[in-house]
Amino acid sequence: MRQLEIDPRLVGMLAALAVIWVGFDLLSGGAFLTPRNLWNLSVQTASIGIMACGMVLVIVTRNIDLSVGAILGFVGMVVGVAQARWLPEVLGLEHPATAFIAVALGIGVGGLIGLLQGGLIAYLGIPSFIVTLGGLLVWRGSAWWVTQGQTVAPMDGRFRMLGGGIQGAIGANASWILGALACIAIIAGMAMLRRRRLAFGFPVRPGWAEGLLMGLSCMAVLGAVAVANAYPIPAGVARRMAEAQGIPWPEEGLFIAHGLALPVIVALGVGIAMTVLATRTRFGRYVFAIGGNPEAAELSGVNTRRTLMLVFGLMGALAGLSACIATARLNAATNAAGTLDELYVIAAAVIGGTSLAGGLGSVAGAMLGALVMQSLQSGMVLLGVDTPLQNIVVGLVLVFAVWLDGAWRRRLK
Repeated sequence: MRQLEIDPRLVGMLAALAVIWVGFDLLSGGAFLTPRNLWNLSVQTASIGIMACGMVLVIVTRNIDLSVGAILGFVGMVVGVAQARWLPEVLGLEHPATAFIAVALGIGVGGLIGLLQGGLIAYLGIPSFIVTLGGLLVWRGSAWWVTQGQTVAPMDGRFRMLGGGIQGAIGANASWILGALACIAIIAGMAMLRRRRLAFGFPVRPGWAEGLLMGLSCMAVLGAVAVANAYPIPAGVARRMAEAQGIPWPEEGLFIAHGLALPVIVALGVGIAMTVLATRTRFGRYVFAIGGNPEAAELSGVNTRRTLMLVFGLMGALAGLSACIATARLNAATNAAGTLDELYVIAAAVIGGTSLAGGLGSVAGAMLGALVMQSLQSGMVLLGVDTPLQNIVVGLVLVFAVWLDGAWRRRLK
């Protein structure tokens, strides 16, 4: 394990995820570990995973954002009204530009809200807990005022692709191509990093350890693609698709795979981009420096106020993107969207190894934590567990994760 240089907490999370999956599969009679359920699980995790990427940077700076769920609900309403009422009057129904404008609007509105809250925290010195708690109430109430509590539906056809479903899946061939490109990128990236470390005289992993990590990473990618391609489109829909394209329908039917879902691809892209931002840019180094020692960071010339405001702005933009995915998945904008999402997002970041004391966290761990949290919820829904009990379990898991983080930090000292 030392030669592989893998964080033991990451291994622990993977082991916990395996226990959760196997346990729910046994309790559900084999219904959990099916391509259909795993595909749906990945889609359900996408919006939480995207927001968890931003929450990592917020918590690393020794702050918290309790308003992400309310921002999601408010931005979802704005995006829904834009598609159902505003844009059709200008562009007409089902215009090709509607979906792109709606997504840009969602990200922009979310980013502005985040910058506003970040400015209050950074420049006025108001604690983030108070600002975002107030934001939770303000934006949840504002979502109601946008439409006076009415649900807005349906969404633009191209916009709905962002939520997954049959239209939001890229198919088997495209999924295999994307998986192969991901494997090539993993191998090339790890080889380039190894070459750079050798060039500067830094220690590197043994060759066998490097090869093992490359192999395991590629196996995980290709395994995920295989599971996505094992989930077929329903026979009735497949038949209509075949008839529309003039393909004769055989007696045994046709197996048409969903492939990877678009929201999952977007979430993985956000995760990669946020990892690069956090670990390979000056901004990322400033964020972790502020979390490690704010006074020292400021004395070193870091503009801590601007950096902190930008962190909250980025969190708001990611919440806006998640709002687009959640709205597209429901094909409607509702006032209840995003309720308690802040709990799942914070829990995902903390379970993923982000320390509430600041200065420590990883985007990959947060996304894995989001998958753990969503697996718990999905498994309990599959078993018919009541919503109040689901909330109890999530709360206990969050408390346990914080205790575990404290115990780990004490062990390191």
